[in-house]
Amino acid sequence: MKNAFQELNKAFESRIRLGIMSALMVNDFVDFNTLKELLELTDGNLASHLRALEQLAYVRVEKSFLGRKPNTRYAVTPEGRVAFELHIVALEKIIKSM
Repeated sequence: MKNAFQELNKAFESRIRLGIMSALMVNDFVDFNTLKELLELTDGNLASHLRALEQLAYVRVEKSFLGRKPNTRYAVTPEGRVAFELHIVALEKIIKSM
């Protein structure tokens, strides 16, 4: 069981980052406002967690305009997908060993 705990990815220890990645894993893209509403976060709090995941290359950002309004949307990267799947496998090992 000790090994399973060591396999957990520290990037996903926060419930916010876990929520972000969960939403991105099942959607091609999710825009900033949707994530903010889904996770019930402030702009600044969400932005800081997204920035951290972006710096790890786990999410990518796309900025565009819808009409005259800016739209920022996020997607999981291939590296992020693998890292998150390995994190989930480690969680499952821990749960099954209890």
